[in-house]
Amino acid sequence: MKAAILWELNQELEVRDDVGLVDLGPGQVHVKVVSSGVCHSDVSAQNGTIPSGTPVVLGHEGAGIIQEVGPGVEDLKAGDHAIVSFTPACRRCKPCLRGQSNLCDGMMSMAISRNFVVDGQQIGGMTGCGTFAEEMILPESAIVKVDNDIPLNVVSLIGCGVMTGVGASINTAKVTPGSSVVVFGAGGVGISAIQGARIAGAAEILAVDTMDSKLDAAKKFGATHGCTPDALEQMKTEITGGEGFDFALECVGHPDTIRGTYDAARRGGTAVVVGVGRQEQMVQFSAFELFFGDKSLKGSMFGSANVRVDMPKLLRLWKSGKLDLEGMITRRMKLDDVNEAFRAMQAGEVVRSVLDIAA
Repeated sequence: MKAAILWELNQELEVRDDVGLVDLGPGQVHVKVVSSGVCHSDVSAQNGTIPSGTPVVLGHEGAGIIQEVGPGVEDLKAGDHAIVSFTPACRRCKPCLRGQSNLCDGMMSMAISRNFVVDGQQIGGMTGCGTFAEEMILPESAIVKVDNDIPLNVVSLIGCGVMTGVGASINTAKVTPGSSVVVFGAGGVGISAIQGARIAGAAEILAVDTMDSKLDAAKKFGATHGCTPDALEQMKTEITGGEGFDFALECVGHPDTIRGTYDAARRGGTAVVVGVGRQEQMVQFSAFELFFGDKSLKGSMFGSANVRVDMPKLLRLWKSGKLDLEGMITRRMKLDDVNEAFRAMQAGEVVRSVLDIAA
């Protein structure tokens, strides 16, 4: 089968047509990938921001059709349509049992699994997935069944960026009706955070980005205002009277924007870090301001999502017209064009590319 492999950091991917899979084991599911999103986290794996090791089949946001299931799999069967969750939800570990399945203990064992075979060598997929391949083997805990009538190119977007952004607004920040929200970064995750804030009933939603094209896109998805970073203070005064925003979400992953997100939240407000920064980068706060500001500063891993509840919920919001997924697809490409999708995203692609893996 075809798969796109990253052999070394900061290199282009090699699309091979001689990639195999290991034998299907107990508790595992064999999936034919139909569609894969190209998420900025894939670029982050390519450049080393997200440690993934090499060689690796990239891609962690996809949807497909189950081909077969291994012994012990009871809730899925061949022919089911499914969405991939790069974070498993085993429903047995302590994080899952206390309602934090986005932190499932199975994440690490899944991430280091090696289910692809190239030239006799077993290699892994990004986060244990590898949606830039025509087929995958995943644990049952990383598969969520979806209705067969939903287009799988739409379904694939739920697997990371949309769930992360919408979940950050609704689950992590807990945006309230009538509140004010600022979102830093209007890429795929930022657009999703804006949609989540709109769905939650925010009165004002300010998108902050360096690119005018992204600000224009943000307004189509629910932002009431948009500005570049140099105009942020002016917009804060206009929208909140200078007090600061009830909720501030950072969807970039850089120390400067994380610091700016905390500063943009009002006293007693909530600042949420959604973007993935590099491990060696640091953010500095004074001991006094943390006390005096009385703000909540939170991280948001995968939108604090319970995937078995929240993924179907987002698809119901799509069906009811409250969540725009088709509008987020700015490029549809074949697997052979994955490097073009990467280059477009690195150059500031407005929202998201989708790879059509199989007809």
